[in-house]
Amino acid sequence: MPPAKLPKFRYHPDPIATGSVVKSDVVCERCGKARGFIYTGPVYAEEELVDCICPWCIADGSAHAEFDAHFVDPDGVGNHGAWGKVPRPTVEEVASRTPGFGGWQQEHWWTHCGDAAEFLGACGSAEAKALGPEFLAAVRAETDLKDPKDDPVWEAYVAALDRTRGPTAYAFRCRHCGKLGGYSDCH
Repeated sequence: MPPAKLPKFRYHPDPIATGSVVKSDVVCERCGKARGFIYTGPVYAEEELVDCICPWCIADGSAHAEFDAHFVDPDGVGNHGAWGKVPRPTVEEVASRTPGFGGWQQEHWWTHCGDAAEFLGACGSAEAKALGPEFLAAVRAETDLKDPKDDPVWEAYVAALDRTRGPTAYAFRCRHCGKLGGYSDCH
């Protein structure tokens, strides 16, 4: 049987491209069905739930309800208040009904225009440069490094960005104005 069509996630529009959801024959721990895809990102719950929740049980909130599971740290939505505040229902949707993503340390979810942004994915140097100066400026602002024109350390940092080994940048796009934002992290 072919995999079912994935549910839509407002804040994580392509969880297959980001690697948070993969094709799999695994039976979901919550619904007991093998639907052709499984979530591979972080799960914050009492029970150990590694690679065993389907995207449908995330989307409809049943995995959160049954396991008291979050897929994004609620306090990380807006980076503990460092970025714009968003309404509580938005935080709940991102934390409880949206696939998260793995990072080197605690993940954050970029916010802008009073809403959570869309997660675009992890970026190495090539991907970060392809997103352009706006994204690089957002990452630079989060690193406290100087303007790239004046600081060879920044240029070396950008060149060292790597999707799989770190440091890694995480890209987001505002759902309202299209602005790119995000941050970087390393182990």
